[in-house]
Amino acid sequence: MSSAGRAALSRRGLLKWGLYGVGAAVMTTVPKTVMAQASAKSLTFNADDIGILNFALLLEELEAAFYPAALSSGKITNAKEIDYLRAIGNHEAAHVKFLRQVLGSNALFQTRDLSLNKAGLAALLRDRSKILNTAVTLEDLGVHAYNGAGPSLTNPTYLLAAGSIVSVEGRHAAGVRSLLNRPTTETDSERLIQDSGLNADLNPVKGRAYDELYTPKQIVAAVASFKILNNPIGGALVA
Repeated sequence: MSSAGRAALSRRGLLKWGLYGVGAAVMTTVPKTVMAQASAKSLTFNADDIGILNFALLLEELEAAFYPAALSSGKITNAKEIDYLRAIGNHEAAHVKFLRQVLGSNALFQTRDLSLNKAGLAALLRDRSKILNTAVTLEDLGVHAYNGAGPSLTNPTYLLAAGSIVSVEGRHAAGVRSLLNRPTTETDSERLIQDSGLNADLNPVKGRAYDELYTPKQIVAAVASFKILNNPIGGALVA
């Protein structure tokens, strides 16, 4: 993106768009074309600002697909929990729209390019406990991912986009944790990446008073563990 293109999306404009997007988002369902794809497009992310923000978009797309599927499963029957998951799903749909607006023609893939694994998704939707605990893991993972990417972003517009989302992801995680009577902040034992696997340069401090920073490569491994995405992921960013 040219300097003129980056300047076109001012901080004020981004904030106005983001607030409008959250308020106007409509809960969507998983597109049938996404679920039915026979072959999966490879997703390649370069180690630059565009690659990082597209990688963030991928995570938001997965979250935006998960929540409608969770509500449609019929396994969440409590009215409070239904309302909560619907609200989170609306936020994630708004995040997808927001990031696509920020990226513009630099978006590397479309929603229809993503291929979800039906069996993998069904395994995450087998009962209330699995759904809510998966939601916690997804939201906590989003926090670790955005924080890990932040130090590498150089474009102020992209940094603002990431920063305006990560705090909301943290609130999502705390809210769903409360539904499960789990601690509102992630404990060391709950982390997918333990101390020995953390990048020391990115994590000078750690613990429940801080959120650890995960590398894109670690995030890819975590996403793979869900077994819900068929698309191969590659590129210098995740190497």
